[in-house]
Amino acid sequence: MAAAASTSTPSELTAPVNKTVHAFDKGVLDALLARRFFFAPAFEIYGGVAGLYDYGPTGSALQANILDAWRKHYIIEEDMLELDTTIMTLAEVLKTSGHVDKFADWMCKDVKTGEIFRADHLVEGVLEARLKGDKEARGVKDEPAAEEDGDKKKKKKKVVKSVAVKLDDNTVQEYEYLLAQIDNYTGPELGDIIRKHKITNPDTGNEVSEPVEFNLMFESNIGPTGQIKGYLRPETAQGHFVNFARLLEFNNGKVPFASAQIGRSFRNEIAPRQGLLRVREFTMAEIEHYVDPLDKRHARFNEVKDVVLTLLPKDVQSEGRTELTKMTVGDAVAAKIIDNETLGYFLGRTQLFLTKIGIDGERLRCRQHMANEMAHYAADCWDFEIQSSYGWIECVGCADRSAYDLTVHSVRTKQPLRVQQKLDAPRVVDKLEVTFEAKAFGMKFKKDATLIKETLMGMEKDKLQCIKDELANGSSSVQCADGKSYEITPDLVKIAPITVTEHMREFTPNVIEPSFGIGRILYSLLEHSYWAREQDKARGVLSLPALVAPIKCLIVTISQDPSLRNLIHDVSRRMRRLGIASRVDDSGASIGKKYARNDELGTPFGCTVDFASIQNGTMTLRERDSTSQLIGQIDDVIAVVDELVKGTLDWEGASKKLESYSGVQDVAE
Repeated sequence: MAAAASTSTPSELTAPVNKTVHAFDKGVLDALLARRFFFAPAFEIYGGVAGLYDYGPTGSALQANILDAWRKHYIIEEDMLELDTTIMTLAEVLKTSGHVDKFADWMCKDVKTGEIFRADHLVEGVLEARLKGDKEARGVKDEPAAEEDGDKKKKKKKVVKSVAVKLDDNTVQEYEYLLAQIDNYTGPELGDIIRKHKITNPDTGNEVSEPVEFNLMFESNIGPTGQIKGYLRPETAQGHFVNFARLLEFNNGKVPFASAQIGRSFRNEIAPRQGLLRVREFTMAEIEHYVDPLDKRHARFNEVKDVVLTLLPKDVQSEGRTELTKMTVGDAVAAKIIDNETLGYFLGRTQLFLTKIGIDGERLRCRQHMANEMAHYAADCWDFEIQSSYGWIECVGCADRSAYDLTVHSVRTKQPLRVQQKLDAPRVVDKLEVTFEAKAFGMKFKKDATLIKETLMGMEKDKLQCIKDELANGSSSVQCADGKSYEITPDLVKIAPITVTEHMREFTPNVIEPSFGIGRILYSLLEHSYWAREQDKARGVLSLPALVAPIKCLIVTISQDPSLRNLIHDVSRRMRRLGIASRVDDSGASIGKKYARNDELGTPFGCTVDFASIQNGTMTLRERDSTSQLIGQIDDVIAVVDELVKGTLDWEGASKKLESYSGVQDVAE
């Protein structure tokens, strides 16, 4: 059934629309996006640079509308504190956060030609090609539908041609296991896989080198002396954390609260090949939600507890399987599949946002990070992956980052990035007090001493008790925010029970972080929205919801008569004053062609004027997907378009306000 342009509610008055009669053709869509300038390679007349793209008029408007919807869905509705922090970031900040040392991918190169590969993508591409060749050798048709069951992970690598070679069953099983675990391998482990399975450059057959780490940040200097080192930020998050004290004060010292930011980030990708899905400059929208570590409930959790998510938990992946499970947010949190209410709340809200802007819910899943993917400090992490012709692509990450970021910045700057909470009444509590043999401790750990002390002093009672018990047996290992473990002994650290009266509670809040890659969402939306008319495969349509469509309404006339041309420009001005992005097509093309070329821009509505419009003051209104038309007075039609665009009316509702159009208007003789 055709979806209403504004709210996806079908109208019983329209004929069914078959959007799947023609198989999806990525080449046709790519040609459309280039021809209509949604986006194009940057500096194209100079040969272009991989991983850099410019957005044209339609692409820019689509992105702006997605960001506007995001801002209203999160910042406005959730009452978040909006930030706009600098792109250029001090090296010291990113050193503290761990990006200088750890923000890297594993790369390898052809030992003869020097061609660069991202190691996990090379392994993934070659093994998938071998499995495809095995199916061909066995006479098994490799149907695209199989990908929808999760067999293909995130296909972000160079396409490798398959050769029909039959593999033994054990090898097939091993390859499938390796692919299911591909995100869980370290660089040395990827090197072992490359050697064991004789993986080479698919184009040359040459051997590749051992994987080495490549830092993904763009380095720069601040100022003319070159003495202040900086980087183009790889994420917006650090701008939130270094301003935490000001944000907390702005929020009257209370948690929970959230800050949000939309902005550009940069990553020097090893081998960007897939259009907007893997680029070196991109727009992010990130939220940092600060919460009490002892209370991760969310006040609005009941609003999303019945939202159904498609989950791929970490234990399923660790077994080499990819079966998906549909479960409500409430049930997943209750079963501890999702760690806490606040994380579950944002997963539910993100599902609602993505489907609202037009992402197909049946091609959307939540994949939980496996142990090796997740940072040591993270409590839980999920990626929203959207399926497109490239496979399953991570577009949104939702992570419980614990207290890591605020802790490391506090230790480095000696600024107290903590919350002080006055208790309703004094309370007597049993605590564990940590004391240090200062001289011996400092001599042993030197520059790391402060970090270890801060880590121990910030631990909750149960963790300190475990360390106390271990010290009683000789020694204990303390894992700090820098990812390293330090061995402490009873001669350096003493932990003893004390009883204190507290009037104030002090703690470092934990951070729940939803992070959105806007370019990836935008491209996935274009794929999910594209289809071709049943009667004519060459007539492509982008069924973008009115909420995000670049142009909301096309305005055309059946004639080049000056009076009609004046009328359509007047209608356009009236719509634009209402905030409706409209487009006038006063060319000499036929009405059908005018509609067709705006259908492929995703324009949901079209208004047509003719000589009866001048005589009767009427105008027709067309809905893009069903092509059904209504008619009414010009003022009434404009008012209906305004409601449709705002989402307060669907096409069925419009059909009750305006009359059905037969295709002929009466004109007095």
